[in-house]
Amino acid sequence: MLWYWVIAGSAALLALASLRGGRSRAAYVKARLAERAGTLPPATVIVPVKGEDAGLRENLAALASLDYPDYELIVAAHSAADIPADVLPERVKVVLARGGSERASEKVQNLAAAVAAARHTSTVYAFADSDARVTAGWLRALVAPLHEPGVGASTGYRWYMPEAAGLWSLLRAVWDGVSLGVLGPGDNPFAWGGSMAVRKDVFFDAAILEAWKTAISDDYALSGAVHRAGLRIAFAPGALAPGHEGITAGRFFKWARRQLLITRAYSPALWRAGFAGHVIYCAGMAAAVAGWLQGSTAAPWLLAAQLVPGMAKGFGRARLARSALPSYAAWFRRWGWTHTLLVPVATWLWLVVLLSSAFGDSIEWRGRRYRLRRDGAGRDAAG
Repeated sequence: MLWYWVIAGSAALLALASLRGGRSRAAYVKARLAERAGTLPPATVIVPVKGEDAGLRENLAALASLDYPDYELIVAAHSAADIPADVLPERVKVVLARGGSERASEKVQNLAAAVAAARHTSTVYAFADSDARVTAGWLRALVAPLHEPGVGASTGYRWYMPEAAGLWSLLRAVWDGVSLGVLGPGDNPFAWGGSMAVRKDVFFDAAILEAWKTAISDDYALSGAVHRAGLRIAFAPGALAPGHEGITAGRFFKWARRQLLITRAYSPALWRAGFAGHVIYCAGMAAAVAGWLQGSTAAPWLLAAQLVPGMAKGFGRARLARSALPSYAAWFRRWGWTHTLLVPVATWLWLVVLLSSAFGDSIEWRGRRYRLRRDGAGRDAAG
């Protein structure tokens, strides 16, 4: 039974240790949400579009009606055929990339073309995704940390709240919400491309455009460039971007594997840490259940010591998201419990997806396939 105590005990200790920092993160989020943005410099908001997304018209309309005094909205696409009919708001500039670096993804090419076409008066570039519906205060929240010393970029994150809340849509919300727990005070490991901003001077001084020339992932490439410049990435909880799209089981696994393949290519240390942690968590759960079935009186307590911290963290993430998205209180009242009770299931889903992402070097995005590899400079390139 020594193996049981070692595995289950290690998992319980790891679960309890994961609760560290929760109080400081909560205090940070509360302070960020209460702050008032000072200077609001002219900004350019860029959103790439590639075909139809659920609620695309409403998502773009939200970006065109932000509570911000001076900004332009650019919709970037490879060609006019990529923009569905009757989805563009009145207040928008359309930029067509029409190709670019063969080593960069189409999305990155579109973003680079939009930056080149941005008005000269903008001193902030903000980036959004076409499948998210931002709140009116989204841009203000992203801009607020950019004036702080040492901050090179700011990031929000997505929060899935599917309108048709089927099982797999809810599981994806819980699965993806785990990554929100990584973000908090101080420097953050990444900026998320659907809700990130950078000052114009930092964008060019940190050579982000150069990093994009061989990038598949816009956000990981930007994050790496910011960190190489010795700058921090600040978390802006007020810039959470709700996503309302539902998903099926098959689409979930394809989508989730793509996310982690990109992470393994761009941030292998982050991927390895996640893999090791979930192997320990899941092995510990299995060992505790096996011990329980064999009559161990300590096994139920060890299992609870593993499950309760993770569920508590899920509850905390949902509470954070609810405080950042008060207009969605009705959704949280109805479905917020899933971020507590479905955490154990999501933990096993993480292990399954991590295992599947340990193999392969290519991804498919919006109808195009890209090969991921690491070159001598530590960046990925399409082959």
